[in-house]
Amino acid sequence: QVQLAESGGGLVQSGGSLRLSCAASGSIFTIYVMGWYRQTPGKQRELVATITTGGGSTYYAGSVKGRFTITRDKSKNTVYLQRNSLKPEETAVDYCHADDTRGGFWGQGTQVTVSS
Repeated sequence: QVQLAESGGGLVQSGGSLRLSCAASGSIFTIYVMGWYRQTPGKQRELVATITTGGGSTYYAGSVKGRFTITRDKSKNTVYLQRNSLKPEETAVDYCHADDTRGGFWGQGTQVTVSS
């Protein structure tokens, strides 16, 4: 099993920044990609960004490209999402996700609120 622990959510003003962290533990050696999703009330969970654990290749949703940066620290088994220029409509619960050879795993989610 893989456990994912998110941190770094909170309240920020429009235009502000937050850095989310996701620490993986457990059977982590077969994880090949980690990423972040977000879910706003009444909407489906949407992919924000991913990073491969090996080569560090990244993917960003079009709406966040240029504002968000996903990175990883292999020594800490942790993935970070730096979120800049945040908008009120990006108020959501953010979830960390990991894929390995057995399937996918989710964190418990962290609330991010962007005030106008």
